Amino acid sequence: MFNQNQDIFNILFEAIPGGIFIVDKDTNIIAANSSAEKMFGYEKGELLNQPKDILLPKRYLTTHKNQLNYFTKQINRGKNTSGLYLFGLTKNNIEFPLEISLNSFTLYEKEFVMALIIDMTVHRETEKKIDSLNVVLEEKVKIGTVKLEKTIAKLKEVNLNYKKELQRRIKIEGKINDALKKERELNELKSKFLSLVSHEFKTPLSGILTSVILLEKYQLSEQQEKRDKHLKTITNKVNYLNNILNDFLSVERLDTSNVNYKFTVFNLSKVINEVVYNANMLLKSGQHINISQNISDFVLHQDEKILELSLNNIIYNAIKYSPENTDINLEIYKKADNLVFKITDKGVGIPENDQKFIFNRYFRAENVLNIKGTGIGLNIVKEHLENLGGTISFKSLENKGSVFLVELPIIKES
Repeated sequence: MFNQNQDIFNILFEAIPGGIFIVDKDTNIIAANSSAEKMFGYEKGELLNQPKDILLPKRYLTTHKNQLNYFTKQINRGKNTSGLYLFGLTKNNIEFPLEISLNSFTLYEKEFVMALIIDMTVHRETEKKIDSLNVVLEEKVKIGTVKLEKTIAKLKEVNLNYKKELQRRIKIEGKINDALKKERELNELKSKFLSLVSHEFKTPLSGILTSVILLEKYQLSEQQEKRDKHLKTITNKVNYLNNILNDFLSVERLDTSNVNYKFTVFNLSKVINEVVYNANMLLKSGQHINISQNISDFVLHQDEKILELSLNNIIYNAIKYSPENTDINLEIYKKADNLVFKITDKGVGIPENDQKFIFNRYFRAENVLNIKGTGIGLNIVKEHLENLGGTISFKSLENKGSVFLVELPIIKES
């Protein structure tokens, strides 16, 4: 089992694209993955037992030391750290910007710090390009505005109907403002997306690494329960990352209209059993899923995978946002030529002011911002269902719970 744990650790340690260093209390490097060695231009194993300061420019050592001392104090208080921006130094004395996140852990009664490093060179260059493009855009807008003002001035001279001319000018200026507003919204959306991906991936990866490292401590047969606990943590976080990737792929396909729906004939019980089986692995203590007893009576001609994806998303949300010892009810009934899926929970609910935005991409209600999530699941579900001729709606009261209704044609013409 120890060798197996070591193999798992080595695979995960090397599989992560970011650089990873582990240093001891004397700030000597005791482990570095291949990404880290490649990032700093060193051969495999060349950094072992070297002081961490060889990776930092000498003129920044004092500044870096003060920053690292602050983050070390934060670690000693039991807080993980991220967002430390430094400059690194390669073996060939080339400086580059980097971002570092620090996590402390104890192994065999010894203190260690794990550093997750991201090369920010491309990011910084991209920011410069965006800034440059924004300057060019602003200049073009200024030039365009000047030309527009001159054109309007000439038109006013020859146009006896001042009111009509003024309306035209307002309309043109409005289009320019709308174009600038859309450009700002696009930049904000891109920034929000990058921040989301960074946070949602870094946190689970850090948890996986920590669990793998801790697995090495439990080598006795009677410690199997502790090993299972960390293995479950790894499995859950890997599944979480996989679901995020699937959501991003779905968004990309929807945006490019590259979705190929596959319509087949299937019994509803097959989908429901799969959804409930997956959901049972996520249930909190005392939670239960109650299902209608007539699910085997329905046979559909639909896209089976999209229906499963939609129900998975809504039921997973019900589990995530509901407390322990509560029921989640799934009721299914026929309405004309459609099937209606009614999912009821007793969770935190959706604030009234947020309800009109709940299907917007990347939007998350203000009362769940501290709970993991990407804010794209319901947006994907709504677009898929509408493409299949269906609808999704809900009613919710904050701190009382929510009821989601999915209505889908039983027979979808291909």
